[in-house]
Amino acid sequence: MTTSNTTANGDDQAQSVALTINGLAVNAHEGMSLVEAAWHGGVPQVTSVGCLEGVCGSCRIMLRRGKEVTVGLACQTFVENGVEVVFLPPASAPLHHYEVSDFKDGWDIQARFQDIFPEASRCRHCHGCDNACPKGITVENGVALAAAGRFREAGEAFFECVMCELCDAACPELIAPAHVGLFSRRVTAHFHLRPPNLIHRLEELRKERMENPPKDRRKKNNED
Repeated sequence: MTTSNTTANGDDQAQSVALTINGLAVNAHEGMSLVEAAWHGGVPQVTSVGCLEGVCGSCRIMLRRGKEVTVGLACQTFVENGVEVVFLPPASAPLHHYEVSDFKDGWDIQARFQDIFPEASRCRHCHGCDNACPKGITVENGVALAAAGRFREAGEAFFECVMCELCDAACPELIAPAHVGLFSRRVTAHFHLRPPNLIHRLEELRKERMENPPKDRRKKNNED
């Protein structure tokens, strides 16, 4: 019985992972995400956590493994022995301002884009944004597409973007690639028809509403 307990304790110890989170030593269990490890270790002031599924992009972190420094999302990154983790503050307010409703036609969109994002044409092709993206988006290519006026393709390139803005932080030219992608998706939707199946369904609902006004529907429900 003693041997069995010793073996079990040894297995538990082997599964323990020692790391540092926000400067505090944490002992976590193998298979934990860094968010879970922070909570398990009682790390204070870890508040920038949202969906826990890699969708909201709020749990931004910087990791150091020896001399290698990377970034990522804490909810999608698992604990490792010896890794140093720092939760990053929320992204700052965007520096690029525009109103899509001010765009009356698509003829001058590329010129308007250059006015809003003049730094987009100065990309150094350093791949910093690509390396920073936790979703594996080819960010640099998306920015190049937008700078060339190919906004539909740029929007599709950024389709998986969760606006964590780690690419923005990685860009030495302060291009704000995440906001370039958002701009591309917005103007594409603004100047193009919605999917035909959605238009068809909305028209069905409109006709149904005209044939059965809300008061008539309530009266019918009361009779039922």
